[in-house]
Amino acid sequence: MDQLHFFFFPLMAHGHMIPTLDMAKLVGGVKATIITTPLNQSVFSKAIQRNKQDGNEIEICLIKFQAVENGLPEGCERLDLVPTDELLNNFTMATTMMKEPFEQFLQECRPSCLVSDMFLPWTYDSAAKFIIPRLVFHGTSYFALCVTDSITRYKPFMNVSSDSDAFVIPNLPHQIKLTGTQLTPFDRIEEEKDILC
Repeated sequence: MDQLHFFFFPLMAHGHMIPTLDMAKLVGGVKATIITTPLNQSVFSKAIQRNKQDGNEIEICLIKFQAVENGLPEGCERLDLVPTDELLNNFTMATTMMKEPFEQFLQECRPSCLVSDMFLPWTYDSAAKFIIPRLVFHGTSYFALCVTDSITRYKPFMNVSSDSDAFVIPNLPHQIKLTGTQLTPFDRIEEEKDILC
């Protein structure tokens, strides 16, 4: 029987790459390949070398990131390197340009499973094309999702007179307080949003 081979494909952002590396380490005894870009290879390399000493097999597979072709500065291969919010869509478009080379890797390697980031939704079609099971990596903690849901449903921030006044987040097992200054503009949107979609 062939050894199981998992592909891991995180969004190019530290808060996504580091947990993905941790997941790859957890599948000990299974070959793991992390898909990333040349600039981001260094985020993984040292940890992978240490992990190899423990007998785990983790490799890196590099895909060129087409930053300049999508109106981004040269070397802009990670979310924190995007210079302005106006260029975030360009970054997203550049990630979709990775689809063709990614599918070539899928076809050549035929991994047993793909674990890809929720912000790379096009990887669903790629995995389906080669009949490879795909799991979605959603890095937000369940607690944070519960807090966001409660704020969205009950809008407790509307019951205080100023953004510096504390309010209790309802329907949590313990009393958690926030102030309006701790909310994002997204939290203040009036219509309900389904955060789990």
